[in-house]
Amino acid sequence: MQSTNTTAKQQHSTTTEILLWISRIFVGLLFIFSGLIKANDPMGFGYKLQEYFHVFNLNFLNDYSTWIAVVICAFEIILGALLLLGFSGKKVAWGLLLLIIFFTFLTFYSAFFEVVTSCGCFGDAIPLTPWQSFIKDLILLVFILYIFIHRNKIRPVTKKSKGLITTFIVLISFGIGIYTSMYLPFIDFLPYKEGNNIPELMKVPEGAEETVYEQTYHLKHKQTGEEKDVTDKVYMDDKIWEDDNWEIIGEPKSKLIKQGYVVPIADLHINDAEGNEVTQEIIENPYYNFIVTSTDLNGLSQLDYLRLDEINATIRNLAEDYTIRAILLTASAPKDASYLNEQMDLVLETFYADAVPIKSMVRSNPGVMLLQNGIVIKKWSKNSFPDKEYLEKTYFQNIN
Repeated sequence: MQSTNTTAKQQHSTTTEILLWISRIFVGLLFIFSGLIKANDPMGFGYKLQEYFHVFNLNFLNDYSTWIAVVICAFEIILGALLLLGFSGKKVAWGLLLLIIFFTFLTFYSAFFEVVTSCGCFGDAIPLTPWQSFIKDLILLVFILYIFIHRNKIRPVTKKSKGLITTFIVLISFGIGIYTSMYLPFIDFLPYKEGNNIPELMKVPEGAEETVYEQTYHLKHKQTGEEKDVTDKVYMDDKIWEDDNWEIIGEPKSKLIKQGYVVPIADLHINDAEGNEVTQEIIENPYYNFIVTSTDLNGLSQLDYLRLDEINATIRNLAEDYTIRAILLTASAPKDASYLNEQMDLVLETFYADAVPIKSMVRSNPGVMLLQNGIVIKKWSKNSFPDKEYLEKTYFQNIN
């Protein structure tokens, strides 16, 4: 009997170890993947955090959103890596549990109250709806709870150089986010990435599937007072519209039935100071076209102003020798752009657009995008824009 009990305990222990390893691998890899995807574009994740800050009246954190994003991404990568290695098992289990509870609350709140349309869990690489994100977090919560319950059984895969490996993981985790926040994402998942044709991405292809909506009308019978809801199909097929006794009460409710083709770039409208739209004129320019982007000119630091002044000077020198067009595209007020022009004597023509597409163009404020015939040739952050000699050698040497 004692032998049987011992065997049963050993089998139970073995099963626990297997399930614990499965949970560690699943959670660890998912946290590393999620952290890396967002660390690839911390500024984009920071924009998503600003939406949450607005919901919870924490707008004072907006100026720090990118750096908060860097920290969150680093923690995800660190926790995932340490979980796989089995280092600091108890502390990692606590960190994972607290983090997943926090994420689950946010995704539920976003989904239930419909305050944030996309959680940003996997950045722009894998867009998820709030409900999809909430379900994902619930699944993760189950695995993390199992890890937490059995946290005492977590053993390190190696005891050699534990401190050195941990330090390396921490440095890499923070280093990736810091690098991409200062320069640009390693992989661009946005529609303005290099090689894309912007005018083509603003069109609906011929034969593309259309989005289907269902309209529901609330009707009231004038004679009997009867009320009912009918869809637009029933309303037309049964010819209810021909019966004067039925009247529509209120506005019809619209429901998405089938999502059709979504235009990748649907919100780009470039206007001059007088409000005239010049979008096609700008993006279809056959010459090299430098677009310097800045969502908020007032939000630029002193260092940002210096970078912008250097960009302006480099483009000015190029314009003396080559036929190019250069514009400043901003979401700021015209008075702010005029003040900047007075201070820097800008060679850039100033145009205006909504902040949302500008943020998608270049993940830098300011940033630079080089276009020709609507095709994105190259993008630079404020810290990586090259000098005149490099631009001449790379892009202008074959121009007569």
